[in-house]
Parts: sequence; C-alpha cells; structure tokens
Amino acid sequence: MTGHAASKRKPEKPRSVPPLVKYYLVAYNVLSTLGWATVLVFTIIHVFDLDGASSSIPGSKPETATSVLHRFVSSFTPTKYSKYITNASLEAQLHPALVPLYRRSTTTYARVGSLTAFVQSFALLEVVHVLLGWVRSPLQTTAMQVASRLFLVWGIVEPFEASRSNPLYTSMVFAWSATETIRYPFYACSLLGLEPYSLLYLRYTTFYLLYPLGASSEAFIIYSTLPKSSPIPSLQSWMQGMWNLTDYVRGILFCIWWPGLYVMYTYMIKQRRKVLGSGGKTLGATPKQRKLE
Repeated sequence: MTGHAASKRKPEKPRSVPPLVKYYLVAYNVLSTLGWATVLVFTIIHVFDLDGASSSIPGSKPETATSVLHRFVSSFTPTKYSKYITNASLEAQLHPALVPLYRRSTTTYARVGSLTAFVQSFALLEVVHVLLGWVRSPLQTTAMQVASRLFLVWGIVEPFEASRSNPLYTSMVFAWSATETIRYPFYACSLLGLEPYSLLYLRYTTFYLLYPLGASSEAFIIYSTLPKSSPIPSLQSWMQGMWNLTDYVRGILFCIWWPGLYVMYTYMIKQRRKVLGSGGKTLGATPKQRKLE
C-alpha cells in the first residue's frame, strides 16, 4: 500500500545505535530522498511539459526496467502481453484544456519508469534494517508495505504493457514520490536528533491526500490488468477459461486493497492526533518523545 505508516510507540528505554550504523542509516535516508525527489521532479516536469520534451515522447513501448537490466545481464526477455483498450473514450470526455495533461500522463513511464522501479527496489533494505534491529518499525508492517509496492512495480507495471500507459500510473508515482521525499528526510533528521516542525507536520498531514490517491491508483492499476472480456469473474468466465489463476489472485488483491486502505488511513489519523494533537500542534512533547524510530 502507499506510504509507510508510523510504528506504534510504546514507552521504552532509549536504545543506542552504533555510530557506523547511524551514519549508514542517515546516508540511506538521504540517498533515498534524492532518488524519490528525482522521480517527483521529473514526473512534474513531464506532466506539465516544463522542459518541452514531453510531447516528443512516443506513447507506444517505452523501455522497461527489465530491458535496462537485460542490457547488463542478457539473460531475461520480458513477456509481451496483448494490447489493452485505448484511453480515447476517456480523453473524449475531458475539457480541451486537460487533454494535453492527460496525454502526457499516459507516457510518464517513459520518463521515470525504470528509475522508479530501481529506487523502490532499494526499499528492500528497510526490511533488512528491521531484521537487524537497527530500526524499531514492526517487521510485518514494513515487509507488507515494501512487498505491495514491489508487486506493483515488478508484478503489474513491468509485465503488463497497458498499465504503463495508464494515467493512474502517473498519480501513483506522484503519490509515492511526494510521500517519500517527506518521509526519508524526516527519518534522517530524527537520527541526527533533529525534528523540524515543518517536516513533522507534513509527515502527518500530507497523507490525507497522498495516501488515498496512491492506494486507489494502485488498486485500479491492478484492476486494469484483469481480462477485458470479463472484468468481473463469473461462472461463464470460469467455464470459458477467461480467467486464469493469476487473474484471480489480482482480482482478490484488488478487493482487499480497499479495506487495507481504510485500516491504514484511519491508523494514520490516530497517529496524527497522538503526535500533533487535535489542534494540529504538538503539545508538550520533546523531539525524543515524538521520535518514531
């Protein structure tokens, strides 16, 4: 799911982190910030055509992250899937002023797709950090959140060509990158004993918009990969073999994405009240008391 929820805080004795580990974690968070900030900046540049190069990007088959790896490994050929439905019908319903933005949103993958895949893949290290006891985030929550994004990147966007031209890919990547360019600096500052109120406020406020935007985009991108001949499973679709096992898996994931969104969204609202208080300001708490990890 989109974003990483803050871990539940329980009173505990301060835990010292070895200096080398601390410096490594700071470096990891800084580099992650730079990676996601690059994705965010190039996404905005592309959608609004700020560099004048977006219109020249073809909407056909952009280079995938797998094809980039193929140049170095030369041992894997991406599976090609059948064509998906066109976006022309939706585009026809838009106001003329929005059509250029919509069209550019269908080619965002060509600009940031491979970079997003690689930057997100490095988040596997966060699971390792928890396993090694370097951070206090719950292992199950961290693993599920990282796995869900990797599933979107490598299990949905990478193999299904039409998902890469889906405008929801743009909203998903925007939500991810905007979230992470706040989360990683927040963690880096916490490790250094700092906690700027601006970062604290953004960390516990922007999720109101970014979390549902990202999670719903993820869900509908998954839905877009289901068989177009029968987007809802039925006895007929089963009898005629329209759905295979992996289709059912993606269909189930689409259904459980929504209660997952509700649980995580309400949890973050509760965490915001604990950290910022009902009035939106931290009351009588020191940085150490407000520290998440």
